[in-house]
This record gives sequence, structure tokens and C-alpha cells, in this order.
Amino acid sequence: MAAEEIDVEVAHAMWRAGDLVVDVRTPAEYAHGHIAGAVNVPLDAIPLRTGELPPGQIIAVCSMGNRSRKGAETFARAGRTAFSLRGGTKAWAGAGLSLVTGSEPGERERGGPGVLRRLFGRRG
Repeated sequence: MAAEEIDVEVAHAMWRAGDLVVDVRTPAEYAHGHIAGAVNVPLDAIPLRTGELPPGQIIAVCSMGNRSRKGAETFARAGRTAFSLRGGTKAWAGAGLSLVTGSEPGERERGGPGVLRRLFGRRG
């Protein structure tokens, strides 16, 4: 199963609709700036953590799109519908969309991180 690469406009629409965003970078990179509501599952942890994620589509994100493509392919091999954000958080910010900092997912426009906090707990 292949993963599709999507642009910022499509990713933003999916994000607003409530699709799960998974940032596949290291915790330090994630804390430096990520899409609001994104959970952090580093690339090498995806095979171990896929079962912890809620059902639905996944948008994999990194800083520029290379690792997210690998992450999306890994999710797809695990049977998930997964997409990779072309250009990553740099493209997201370049489109005028905000990033949040810190180790928590942050609030998104629709829904909220409540279920994600229950799944992933507070990060230290």
C-alpha cells in the first residue's frame, strides 16, 4: 500500500476536518515547532506505536517532507491510510499557517487534543 504526498492546502483542509497529524521528527525538533494538535511519533518508533493511534487517516509531517514520506509509507504498510505533507512544517509555516512550540500537541481549530493527551500523556 502506497502513501500519497499532499500539498499544504490539502493537508490544512484535512487538519481542519480533524484528521490526525503525526510529526515523525525527534522530540527536540517537535518541541521547536509543530502543527497544532500533532502528536510526536519519531520515525523509528512508528512500528511500535501505530496501534496506539486513534483510527482514521494520518498526515505524516517532518520539517521538509523526506522523513514524513518514509513515515507515511510505514503507516501504509501497517494498513493505515496515510499521507505525507510535501515540504513539511517549513511549507506549512511558509503558507502563513502557525506552528506551536513545546512538548504538548497544542490546541487545534476543531476538536482538541483531549484524546491525544489521554493516549500519549504529558511529555517531559
